[in-house]
Amino acid sequence: MTLSVIVITKNAQETLERCLASVAWADEIVVLDSGSGDATVEIARRFTDKVEVSPDWPGFGPQKNRALARATGDWVLSLDADEWVPEDLRQEIERALQAPGDRVAFRIPRLSSFCGRYMRHSGWWPDYVTRLFKRGSARFSEDLVHERLLCDGPVGTLKQPLRHEAIQNLEEMLEKMNAYSTAGALMAHQRGRRAGLATAVGHGLWTFIRTYFLRAGFLDGKEGFMLAVCNAEGAYYRYVKLMLRTDKPR
Repeated sequence: MTLSVIVITKNAQETLERCLASVAWADEIVVLDSGSGDATVEIARRFTDKVEVSPDWPGFGPQKNRALARATGDWVLSLDADEWVPEDLRQEIERALQAPGDRVAFRIPRLSSFCGRYMRHSGWWPDYVTRLFKRGSARFSEDLVHERLLCDGPVGTLKQPLRHEAIQNLEEMLEKMNAYSTAGALMAHQRGRRAGLATAVGHGLWTFIRTYFLRAGFLDGKEGFMLAVCNAEGAYYRYVKLMLRTDKPR
């Protein structure tokens, strides 16, 4: 079975080389950039000649489907630019492709770091993500953010983790929080949802309690507390932004 790796990028020069080097063994690498202003495209071209730049940004789901449409392998592995495949996961992927059985996709546990610490709690582990799939048997949802892989058949589970440098510092966390809360509010508004200030406050408080206490974020040390606060802020701002979209001008 041949394997294509697809990666969508935007200003990912800090992590992209590690990502692509970890899958240099694949039969094909497809990189779809959305207008980076750094060395992302130049780095990508050192690993593959299948690098394109899209003129617009339609959202994560549609952009990943665009990259998928450019893949030609029997199977596809979708990676984010801040993820990479360790050697033990590579070996497990190769074994899975040799004998997939009736499974059209595989989910992979993902081990993510937050401000330099790998998070073993807080809802971040094992954080299964379905990323390896048979081309033609799966596609990404059209969600602007938090897209999902929609599979047309049984899904298996791998054991070795995918590595993910999710957040390097608080500045990056704040940027992602702002972008994701805006996209989340837009999707909710498009689906006809409404929110008030009490909804925003309630979701923020509940998100902190769920992350820090129910999902044992306190076992992740100070980073666990920081993550719980950031998650709570993201939820709060998502519903505040939704409220502002639905409020009528006074």
